[in-house]
Amino acid sequence: MAFEIVPGISSSIAGPAYAGIPVTHRAHATSVTLVTGHESAESTGIQWGALAQLEGTIVFMMGLANLPLIARKLQEHGVPGARRVAVVSHATRPEQRTVAGTLEDIEGRVAEGKIEPPALIVVGEVVRLHDTINWFESKPLFGRRVVVTRAREQASDLKRLFEESGAQVVQFPTIEIVPPESWSSLDRAVDETWDWLIFTSTNGVSAFFERLFAKGKDVRSLSCKVAAVGDSTAAALRARGIAPDVVPDKFLSSALIPLLPAHAIRAAIIRAQEGRNDLLDELRKRGGEVHLAVAYRNVPVTHDAGELHDIDVVTFTSASTVDNFFASGGNANGALVASIGPVTSDAIRKHGRAVDVEAAYATIVALHDAVVARLAR
Repeated sequence: MAFEIVPGISSSIAGPAYAGIPVTHRAHATSVTLVTGHESAESTGIQWGALAQLEGTIVFMMGLANLPLIARKLQEHGVPGARRVAVVSHATRPEQRTVAGTLEDIEGRVAEGKIEPPALIVVGEVVRLHDTINWFESKPLFGRRVVVTRAREQASDLKRLFEESGAQVVQFPTIEIVPPESWSSLDRAVDETWDWLIFTSTNGVSAFFERLFAKGKDVRSLSCKVAAVGDSTAAALRARGIAPDVVPDKFLSSALIPLLPAHAIRAAIIRAQEGRNDLLDELRKRGGEVHLAVAYRNVPVTHDAGELHDIDVVTFTSASTVDNFFASGGNANGALVASIGPVTSDAIRKHGRAVDVEAAYATIVALHDAVVARLAR
């Protein structure tokens, strides 16, 4: 049978590193010894006398159940009781926990901390570096569970931001982005000539340009002005070679109203089938020919609300995520509720919930930053 060997980093090195403990360090240890810690019999094959003579680091793999035996045997063979020890549980994972002590007191510290397997035991003076280098467990959202209700197709950037800040992300998408029932309205926006093309989301940008390219066209066929709602939408347009003429300060389609010409214009609004009609209605009141181009639909997704346990924050990025979350039986269960902006916040309040965190700007970066600031209090 054919096979492939993929090289990787041993847990004996990666686990301590995630606890801020390098297994070797010129000021503390010039060698490292790896030992299985899973044997339990007194007649184990471990050469305790030889281990005790080592001045370097000893890493015991999967030895939590035998911690008392390990501490006792090392001391019986001459290792000082003051020798530093760390136990790293669930290393590299969001639930990682590290307890540091000495051979004399580590058993009690582990019991007090209710440390669970799987765990690594690190013996040696390199453990002193845990408090200095502890980069992973000191992240601002380490140990926090954050719910992302955004559609799975859109959630990756927000999920990445929270994970980079140390959070354990629970994906609970309440909507799914699906194609429109017909492409006819979007194709009209692609095929005809307009004074303005107005994009309200990155999804609309993606769908529009997919149809444009499918028809053998490119950006050179767009001889009109372009408006974008939100910095992310503007960035999606720039990535396709279009610098939007107008981007409102607020992430609201209605915020475009004072920025567009006061006279009648011929415009196509590219957006979801579901949405507020403030902008559409106002432009038509001005006498303009305004076409609604449906680029996609937001379809509710149901989940088992039982997934929402031990949650610190539930994040919402649109009114539709709010409505579908509560309609599907979702409950914040005492967690903080975070909103990307005023429209989303209004939707939250309509469901009888207070808004604990609101982003300063309607972007996922601002939402992430607001959550970090709130939990860091």
